[in-house]
Amino acid sequence: MVSKISKRALETPASPIRRLVPYADEAKKRGIQIYYLNIGQPDIKTPKVWYEYIEKYKPEVVAYTHSQGLLELREAFSKYYERHNIHVTADEIMVTNGGSEAIMFALGVVCDPGDEVVTIEPFYANYLGFASYLNVKLVPVTAHPEDGYRLPPMSEFEKVVSPKTKAILFSNPSNPTGTVYTYEEMKTIVEFAKKHDLVIISDEVYREFTFDGRKHISIFHFEGIEQQVIMVDSISKRYSACGARIGTFVTKNKEFYKNALKFAQARLCPAETTQFGAIGLLTLGEDYTNSVRDEYQKRRDATYESLKEIPGVVVHKPEGAFYLSAKLPVENAEDFIIWMLKEFNVDGKTTMVSPLSGFYATPGAGMSEIRIAYVLEADKLADAVKILGEGIKVYNSRK
Repeated sequence: MVSKISKRALETPASPIRRLVPYADEAKKRGIQIYYLNIGQPDIKTPKVWYEYIEKYKPEVVAYTHSQGLLELREAFSKYYERHNIHVTADEIMVTNGGSEAIMFALGVVCDPGDEVVTIEPFYANYLGFASYLNVKLVPVTAHPEDGYRLPPMSEFEKVVSPKTKAILFSNPSNPTGTVYTYEEMKTIVEFAKKHDLVIISDEVYREFTFDGRKHISIFHFEGIEQQVIMVDSISKRYSACGARIGTFVTKNKEFYKNALKFAQARLCPAETTQFGAIGLLTLGEDYTNSVRDEYQKRRDATYESLKEIPGVVVHKPEGAFYLSAKLPVENAEDFIIWMLKEFNVDGKTTMVSPLSGFYATPGAGMSEIRIAYVLEADKLADAVKILGEGIKVYNSRK
C-alpha cells in the first residue's frame, strides 16, 4: 500500500523556473538550439582564485565544520560587508547552504505555522515554496509592470497587515523585476516595519549589480531597526558560483541568531571544500565586481532595446540584478513558452523564458508576464529576443 502524500508536499508549488525543462529537453532531442533565458545561471567563468583556495586548503580529511561556518570565512564576509558600509561581526554572520537556506532559516525563526509574511509581488519564486514548506502564508502587495514594478504605495501594505503578520520579505535589487529601490522607498519599508513591529528579511544577493550609476541601499544602512533585521545573501551570482551553495544569514539580533543556529546544527554544516573556495572569492575587490556589473549592463541594454522593438510589449529598463520582467501581448505566457519549445523555431533556434505567474501569490496574476534572465552574451540575447518577437507574431496569428 502506498502511503498518503502529505498536504505540505502536495501544496508546495513546483518551480516556474525549472518545471518547463522537460519541454526544453524534448526540443533538444529534436535538434533545436535553445537560448536558455529562464534561469539565473551566469555564463561568466568562476574566478580562478576559487580553485586556487580549494587547492591551497585541501585537507587530508574532508570534515565537518562549525555549524556557523568556518570562522575564517565569516571573518572574510565581515570584511567584505565593511566595504559596503555594512558593519557586522563574524559572530553575526552564519554561513548557509546558499541564500535559499538562509531564507528558510529566517522564516523558521520568525514564524510559527499559520503566521503571515508580507511580500512584494512579483517576488523570487522560491519564496512561495519555502513558505509553503514551513506552513507560512505569503501575503502579497502587488507591483505593476506599467510603472516599472516600483514599490507599491504604503496604503497597499496597510491593507494586508493582520495580527498574524510577523515579517516583510523582499529582494533589492529585485529578482525577478530588476527594480532597485531608492533610499526613500527603503525608508518607507523601514517605517512600516517599525510601526507594526515586523521583522525585515532583506534579500541582498544582487547588491553589486546596479546600473546607470545607481547605488544599492542595504537594510543595514538604517539606524534604529537593527534588532528587527535579517539580511540574506549569497555568492552565487556575484562570483558566478551558483553550484558552490554558499550564502549567509546575517543579523544583530542575538535571539534570532541563537535560534537559527539550532536549524544549522540540525543540518550539520555547509560543505567544507566550498567554504575554502569562498574565502578566495572574497579576496576579490571592486575591480572584479565592477567589470562583471558593466558586462551585465551591456546585456541589459541589448535585451531591453530588442524587447522595445516588439509591438505590444510593456517593459521598463531594469535598474539592477540581471533580470527583466515584461508584459507580453499574449493571454497566457506559460502556454506561449511551451508552444515556443514544442512548435516554433527560427533556423533551428528557439527561446526559453520563465512565466511570471509563478512569481506571484495572487491567483491569476501575471498571466501575460515573463521573466528574462540576461545571462548570455549581448549578441545572443539580441537574437533570442528577436526569435521571441517572431514567435509572438506567429502565436497570435493562429486560428
